Amino acid sequence: SNTVASQRKQWYQRRVRGRDNPAMTKGRYREFYQCDIDFAGEYEPMLTDTECVKLVCDILKELDMNNFTVKVNHRKILDGIFEHCGVPEEDFRPICSAVDKLDKESWEDVKKEMVEVKGLDPAVADKIGLLVQKKGKFDLIEELEKSDLGANKSAAAGLSDMKLLLEYCQLFGCLDHVSFDLSLARGLDYYTGTIYEAILAPDGKGENVGSVAGGGRYDELVGMFAPKGRSIPCVGVSIGIERLFSIMEKKMQHSRTSSIQVLVASGQKGLLKERMKLLNMLWENDLNAEMLYKANPKLLTQFQHAENERIPLVAIIGESELQEGKVKLRNTVTKEEKLVDRNCFVEEARSLLQGCENES
Repeated sequence: SNTVASQRKQWYQRRVRGRDNPAMTKGRYREFYQCDIDFAGEYEPMLTDTECVKLVCDILKELDMNNFTVKVNHRKILDGIFEHCGVPEEDFRPICSAVDKLDKESWEDVKKEMVEVKGLDPAVADKIGLLVQKKGKFDLIEELEKSDLGANKSAAAGLSDMKLLLEYCQLFGCLDHVSFDLSLARGLDYYTGTIYEAILAPDGKGENVGSVAGGGRYDELVGMFAPKGRSIPCVGVSIGIERLFSIMEKKMQHSRTSSIQVLVASGQKGLLKERMKLLNMLWENDLNAEMLYKANPKLLTQFQHAENERIPLVAIIGESELQEGKVKLRNTVTKEEKLVDRNCFVEEARSLLQGCENES
């Protein structure tokens, strides 16, 4: 089109390609869908950049993924660091792509690439390393502004933008999830200003889920396709829909699949009626309970049912428990067992269930 609106907001879902080494179990596909949100045109500084960060925070919270961090940085700060440390200007982008690997590799490995592959002076690499491993919020901005780096024109401009971004994030109520992280580089060459990436913290098994959203400012890209090279400032963010779906599916696999709280079980034959009595006691006290509707199910089968359905507690009755007036309560997850008096086993079960909820 020969006409471009002075300001434009848009969002859309699309299929993209771009991963040569997919990892299906981690939601990393060769071809996948993502949701893009973009702002084009002239706006007051950092307003649309902040809204992109806010949108990511709100989306992740809405999906009950609260343990996340949105890393933010600025290409002008990175360029200022490289210039300040003595990197030749023509090597800014290659060195930037090396810094971008710091979320997956150690500084020693990144430095090795800078020196042995990119041909950078080791002393220059060491200076870069002292800076790009820093992270913080307003405290880091103040530290950098007071340092020698603050005298660099490019870095100073980026730090000014970053301070405004953090102030606006505070006003939008999302600053707690934001980290000013100098290791964030996002290797794509078209970014010109703010860059950001949303990272989910490792799950309970220690698996690093990684990035679920990313984006930044690309003020010079769209203008290439506009009449007479018209400048069209742009900023946007992409949400990895299929990555999020993959994480949500995994969370569902580890969540309870049943509303049943207690399974009534026995390990000996001829105790169907005794199981029914315990089951009715639980029902009359408003606890969700069930038993296997078989006359003589194997105890292991009953335990397996509780595990498969994620029923937190098993109430076990046997000949010895009948004689002693007891009931054995078993935590399905920890396998811990507790022998309690039959006349108060419902209260004990309720107390143990409360503990199970707190643990989960």
